[in-house]
Amino acid sequence: MTRFCAYMAAMTVQPAPKPTLADLQDEYEFLDADDRYRMLIDLGRALEDMPDALKTDATLVRGCSAAVWVYPTVLDDGRLHFLADSNAAITKGIIALVLMTVQDRAPAEIAATDIADALTPFDLKNQLSSNRTQGIPNMIALIRQTAGRYIG
Repeated sequence: MTRFCAYMAAMTVQPAPKPTLADLQDEYEFLDADDRYRMLIDLGRALEDMPDALKTDATLVRGCSAAVWVYPTVLDDGRLHFLADSNAAITKGIIALVLMTVQDRAPAEIAATDIADALTPFDLKNQLSSNRTQGIPNMIALIRQTAGRYIG
């Protein structure tokens, strides 16, 4: 028994790898509209928690039908990490998709990323109502402006 316990203690459980945007695109393509909604809602639920204290007027994204907050942080190596939240489940999922294109990347890489193009395969404009997608360009603009401020 002692040997088994030592073996188990030495084992490390690897977290499941996070899906990439390409992985999600492959799955999304084969889903019907209801399942696509569920996928987006699940992505939103998986977002890192954003403390309520960061949900201020300064972090509020303008022009979204739902309340959306985005707060950038800078990692030790200079990459940007965003915290984000929304009061609408489907919008939170859209935020998760947007963040998958830029999360934990260098500011110059974020500025050079065509976020809207990366989201094209998800066909969000045809999958969701216009008031659900109207704020996406504003989210993208805010993220790109933030990256621009940190390019050194």
